[in-house]
Amino acid sequence: MEKTINEVFRNRCERYKDRLAVEKKRGGVWHGATWRQYYERASAVGLAFRDMGIVKGDRIAILSENRLEWLYTDMGTLGIGAVLVPVYPTLTAEDVHHLLKDSGSRIFVVENEEQLRKALTVWDRLPALERVIVCDPCPSAADNPRIMTFDALLEKGAVLRNASPEAFSVMAGEVEPSDLATIVYTSGTTGLPKGAMITHENIMAVVLSLDAIHPKFANDTDQAVPFLPLTHVFERAAGHFYGMYVGITSSYAESINTLLADFAERKPTIILAVPRVCEKVYQKILLQVQSQPKWKQKIFHWGHDIGLRISALREAHQPIPPLLKWQYDVAYRMIFQKLRDNLGGRVRWMTASGAPTSRDIILFFNASGITVIEGYGMTECFAPATMSHLDDYKIGTVGKAIPGVSIRIAEDGEILIKGKNVFKGYWNLPEETAAVFTEDGWLRSGDIGVLDQEGFLTITDRKKHLIITSGGKNVAPQKIENLFLSDPLFQHVIVIGERRKFLSALIGIQLDQAAHLARARGIAFGKPADLLDNPAFLQIVEEHVQERNTHLARFETIKKYHILRQELSQETGELTPSMKLKRNVIFKKYEREIEAMYAE
Repeated sequence: MEKTINEVFRNRCERYKDRLAVEKKRGGVWHGATWRQYYERASAVGLAFRDMGIVKGDRIAILSENRLEWLYTDMGTLGIGAVLVPVYPTLTAEDVHHLLKDSGSRIFVVENEEQLRKALTVWDRLPALERVIVCDPCPSAADNPRIMTFDALLEKGAVLRNASPEAFSVMAGEVEPSDLATIVYTSGTTGLPKGAMITHENIMAVVLSLDAIHPKFANDTDQAVPFLPLTHVFERAAGHFYGMYVGITSSYAESINTLLADFAERKPTIILAVPRVCEKVYQKILLQVQSQPKWKQKIFHWGHDIGLRISALREAHQPIPPLLKWQYDVAYRMIFQKLRDNLGGRVRWMTASGAPTSRDIILFFNASGITVIEGYGMTECFAPATMSHLDDYKIGTVGKAIPGVSIRIAEDGEILIKGKNVFKGYWNLPEETAAVFTEDGWLRSGDIGVLDQEGFLTITDRKKHLIITSGGKNVAPQKIENLFLSDPLFQHVIVIGERRKFLSALIGIQLDQAAHLARARGIAFGKPADLLDNPAFLQIVEEHVQERNTHLARFETIKKYHILRQELSQETGELTPSMKLKRNVIFKKYEREIEAMYAE
């Protein structure tokens, strides 16, 4: 049995040789590598790093969007026993400084001029950093002997590989399962990011566990068009490493803006996505339907209801009555097939992991022939701890523990995790490492959840996010926020109410949907943003808020709300690189507006 991802890499490259392994679209053109080329280039990178003095356990950081050089750097680094430190491209220079200084990275691979400037800004405060490698040509790199192009790195490594063809494979084979493979820094919703130490054993535990689930998620005939960042553990674990293990072909999308065109060209059979992607696709469909004639809207809603009934029966493993089956066949051709065709026409399943997803949205995708896989995990267990199965799922839960992983619920409701996928600890933080484990060795997730009798896990909320009102009611804000976000009018919803008499919310408006609703009511406006100050439109918002409130218990309803004028983003500090809310930052930024809602 393969014990490290290095063994998997070597064996798959030997098995598939001249078959396409990976490709990336840049400037409208696909650039690829066969499995043989993939191994040659990764080994060249590893040997070049080794020639620069990098030894087992040294850290190499990378700051780049998805591209082939990212993959070569990853497998080249791991192959010589070094440790890769992924850095989000959206981080500021000071954030980059923290990660590189904390990790003690000796080499830094950056994508382009913009990212090189970040390195140059902080380099004099990074005593461990010796070399920077740039993927694209950069004017700032000229005449600096400590900066090298990626092409030059490959050329250097190719010479070394020709001189000693087996050197890389020998070093890769000397790596032990217990050796550190990567340090992945958490998003930092509550403070400075912490470096999670992930070993080769952790990686292989996840890969082997996913492969042990039946029916199998993937095989070597599958095609992926990845678009989530490799910097995030979910894409790297379930896409990159698991995809390598089963031998899929990965065609990395040019950007999120070209996604549908890239899907149309490469026709993926599987898609790794997060709930927000599913929500945006669903909201776009609803928006398009609302602009259609009334008779077409009626057909859509008829078919929509048929699809939801079919999906619910499939979920419950119930037989489908013949008449309903006939109605669904008609509805599929008229409505649902269009969604599948927009995603390339071959998608069997897609994930919606990392946050709750509306039941109606999942049922809609399932009715389109695309099974939505929900799952749960965290950086500290290298992404998945639970997953839905293709033939065994309960919508609204995050599935069952994956093979080899145990889930336990603590007395206070916290989800505890144990398994070989659980990380080694936080880099340079022994006290934080000790605090994240129970005395008997279970990982504290920080999330609250419930296990049913069949082993399905339901996430209630983050332990730190649970709201206790002044009346003593315990409220899970995520449930309420997710309910509101299933309405296409709402882009952001942040529930407030800790030690307060009632719940309030900060609400961001989806301006495209706002414009559509305003036109339907005959409300005149210039720019869509102008509607946020229009009393007639604000009445529409009020109606939508009250409609959502009808689905909630009285103590859970939103009594007051403030409409945000500025979209929440990472650039303005309210979101992490993985698009999670930084609640403390948001609460501080909008403190005056929040207090005004409770002033009366």
